[in-house]
Amino acid sequence: MKPLRTERLILRNWEDRDRGLFHRINSDERVMEFFPFRRDRATADAKMDALRAAIDRDGIGFTAVEVAATGECIGFVGITGTDHLDFLPASMIEIGWRLAPEFWGKGYVTEAAEAWLTHGFETLGLDEIVSFAVANNDHSTAVMRRLGMSADPSADFDHPGIPDSHPALKRHVFYRLSRQDWQATKRAAR
Repeated sequence: MKPLRTERLILRNWEDRDRGLFHRINSDERVMEFFPFRRDRATADAKMDALRAAIDRDGIGFTAVEVAATGECIGFVGITGTDHLDFLPASMIEIGWRLAPEFWGKGYVTEAAEAWLTHGFETLGLDEIVSFAVANNDHSTAVMRRLGMSADPSADFDHPGIPDSHPALKRHVFYRLSRQDWQATKRAAR
């Protein structure tokens, strides 16, 4: 994939130098608060390798976010198909993110996600991009709203991949953004 650039960030495929950060964000209690698992180093490395291969193959995915001024990898933001979730249509494209805590609250997720929305709608010609999160994950749903996404309560769901041992993580809220709504928001901002 050709890296995407924003004012402060480079969105690129994963590199071996990112392994420590990738493991850290996938094992950190604050970052993984809304997930029923934590990854050890071996499973984090395997997941990063899988993401890197998928990005090479598809040109999209949960890509590394690098601060352009420092070259530091701070987490990931990207778009990907939902074909791994058999309860959603295979053609659906999801946007998602995960950053190390010291980079929260700086607008990095919104900045990177806006670049991915532009790429998805303008370059790839997608009709819709969706996102979902655990119902009480207020930080993620706030980002969704900042991006112009709208809640679709009729599509909220209990995630089948969440074990019964974590009932508070089962309920997920669903957000959507159509290309038409995204274009209208961009026109209104001019």
